[in-house]
Amino acid sequence: MLSTIFRRFLQTLVVVLIMSALVFSGLYLIGDPVLMLASPEATDAEREAIRHTFGLDLPLWHQYFIFLAKAVKLDFGASFLTGESAMRLILERMPATLELATLAMFMSMLIGIPLGIYAGLKPRAVKARTIMTGSVLGFSLPNFWVGLMLIMLFAIMLGWLPAGGRGPVEHYGPISLSVFNWAGFKHLILPASTIAVAKCALIIRVTRAATRECLPQDYIKFARAKGLRERRVLGVHLLKNILIPIVTIGGLEYGQVFAFAVVTETVFSWPGMGKLLIDSIVTLDRPVVVAYLMLTVVFLAFLNLAVDIAYTALDPRVRMEGSA
Repeated sequence: MLSTIFRRFLQTLVVVLIMSALVFSGLYLIGDPVLMLASPEATDAEREAIRHTFGLDLPLWHQYFIFLAKAVKLDFGASFLTGESAMRLILERMPATLELATLAMFMSMLIGIPLGIYAGLKPRAVKARTIMTGSVLGFSLPNFWVGLMLIMLFAIMLGWLPAGGRGPVEHYGPISLSVFNWAGFKHLILPASTIAVAKCALIIRVTRAATRECLPQDYIKFARAKGLRERRVLGVHLLKNILIPIVTIGGLEYGQVFAFAVVTETVFSWPGMGKLLIDSIVTLDRPVVVAYLMLTVVFLAFLNLAVDIAYTALDPRVRMEGSA
């Protein structure tokens, strides 16, 4: 198992290196940040001075190797607009995005797994068909529309929850979280629920498919033939095996929410990384965009590594194939 993990770790490092080159070269083909930094009345000499200050007059390959050497130290330069460290700006916003993504996936798992198991156990029941119809709706409804409807219902009509913003936070060292106090948690419920609608629909369908696939297996029949309680058959023998695809899909979806919660953060004015990314793209603030993308690449790459390790732990066949 250790050799499998080490091999996957090396593959992850290669992926991060390749993506760093793609991110860097791709961004430097878009626009000219000097146009944003210099005033319209600036002379050519002033523009060249700005290029020299930010190292934009160097060859592209030279800029990349400088970028790579600094990236190892988490130094992606200073924001063109504010002059602050680009990574610091990203890290200040990251806790807000992380807690939003974590709560959304927790809600989708908490609701989706039991509903998916029920739909798999009783596929012809009216409730099961209702659940599957609801999952189709969850896939079909646009994220921004769901968010607006939730705001209209729970914030405007009922007045139970705030319509946007993050609310008060608790500080834990350099990390600020709103999930651990009620006033802040109320601000988190609507945006997390907006994301959870689509993710819950996916978890339901994956869980139902896995349940239908596992039920005819011999180990389920043998467990029932032994006279084990149905709760134990479902909670131990069935659940352990259906967790394999659920962990895989859940891990990938968590990364997708972390990286691309831009629409939800915009609708609810949630001060996460996605909103910062949009603002930085509009102003061509390249250091912030590069820092965001590289942080996202590293997070997704190592999240996939963690999913692979969890998959290996859950499925002994993977360990056998790795050692073969």
